[in-house]
Amino acid sequence: MITRREHRPTDRSARTAGRSPVHTLATTAAVAGGAGLATLAGGILGTRDFILREVTVPALAPETFARRRDRAETQGVHGQPGSAGDAFRILHVSDLHMLAHQRLKQRWVASLAALQPDLVVDTGDNLGEKEAVPAVLRALGPLLSFPGVFVFGSNDYYAPHPVNPVNYLLGKKNPPSDIDLPWQGMRAAFIEHGWQDATHRRTDFTAGGLRLAVGGVDDPHLDRDDYASLAGGPNPDADLALGLTHAPEPRVLDDFAADGYQLVLAGHTHGGQLCLPGGRAVVTNCGIDRSRVAGASRWSERMWLHVSNGLGTSKYVPVRLFCRPSATLINVVERSA
Repeated sequence: MITRREHRPTDRSARTAGRSPVHTLATTAAVAGGAGLATLAGGILGTRDFILREVTVPALAPETFARRRDRAETQGVHGQPGSAGDAFRILHVSDLHMLAHQRLKQRWVASLAALQPDLVVDTGDNLGEKEAVPAVLRALGPLLSFPGVFVFGSNDYYAPHPVNPVNYLLGKKNPPSDIDLPWQGMRAAFIEHGWQDATHRRTDFTAGGLRLAVGGVDDPHLDRDDYASLAGGPNPDADLALGLTHAPEPRVLDDFAADGYQLVLAGHTHGGQLCLPGGRAVVTNCGIDRSRVAGASRWSERMWLHVSNGLGTSKYVPVRLFCRPSATLINVVERSA
């Protein structure tokens, strides 16, 4: 009697040796598709994974805080004006792209009031749809009790619309939609609560015990900037000269640097939004290099740049990969002598 024994492969290559190429391709496609869906799901959930970042920028002249204390004593102010310690604290928010139903984002932004910043700076793209003005005001409402300045971006003026994503990857501009957003009412509410519109104007005021000179431009991404309107440069008696722009286009940054601004704040880039692992941006959606897509960097010998990676996305691309939405607390301190 002949006994037959069935041999069962023990390694992976042997187990798959008899499979057809079509079966192998189908299996590979299924695995790749599953990984793609998992990545997409993670990217969508990543739009709600808010984080507060904190950076220190040595933009102030030496002895700035000593002069602040001297002024306070001369004016009979008891105790340290502004935030505790030798730092001027700026809360930088940008690119909310708010939708009316985004209650989690509204609550998270409102909670930032607990930081008690010396100044709030909003660099635009607050709106994501026509109905979102009340939602923006709910989010920013507690922050409106602090000194604040703002400029607007393209998605304050025009509603988002579906665009060709290839243009974004190739660095090409997509034209804005023809749907106007109700930015006028939002601007009026900001101003009514004491925030100052820095668009194409210079404004001087005191916050946190420091004398500020702030100048801003309209969104360079839409070529709405008119830096000539700021001609003359910031007040030389200011402790901190602060420039604002939505998109950090090099031509505008160079103008701010040439006029002696110490720190420029911008948004627009979303930190790259669709990044490689480690937050490495593929594109910046403007003229700056990828190393400056988010965070603080030195633009010139005396001027710093901070780019917010923002808190939202277009409603048509609700995904952030390896790029958590954020606001930033900027501790502005004295540079070394």
